[in-house]
Amino acid sequence: MTESGPQESPAAASRFERGTDGPKVIVAGVDGSDASLRAAAYAGGLARRQNALLAIVYVQPVMPAGAALGVPVADATGEVAEELVAEVRAATERVRGIWDVRWEFHTFPGDAFNGLVSAADELKADAVVVGLSESAGHRFIGSVAVRLVKAGRWPVTVVP
Repeated sequence: MTESGPQESPAAASRFERGTDGPKVIVAGVDGSDASLRAAAYAGGLARRQNALLAIVYVQPVMPAGAALGVPVADATGEVAEELVAEVRAATERVRGIWDVRWEFHTFPGDAFNGLVSAADELKADAVVVGLSESAGHRFIGSVAVRLVKAGRWPVTVVP
């Protein structure tokens, strides 16, 4: 003879909640690279399954040396942000009706690491998704993804 716990009624069994304790805000860092766009797509799937808000974040580099030489840095990074927003909107329209995701686009100034940290803090992120760095130099100085993981403040997913 086996013992079992209290039996659930069929109505109680159908109220089982799956995936409702997951993240409510997922930050995806984008910079226009293929890896970052794959990360945004992956984060979009997570957000859809969890009914979470997808916060797509572009960190606008601050280059004071370039600005001092008369290079219109703010205009150039602003154009990149506008192109990324247009690309995200187009992708969202292509899948509208198939699956919908609540999303917002944000820009933060600074280097990629500090900008993503600021974004995740300000937006109260539960998870951060970034693309794998395509720069060979990051083997020596550490990639943004590695630095985010080491910060240990949120779960970080790195998409290849």
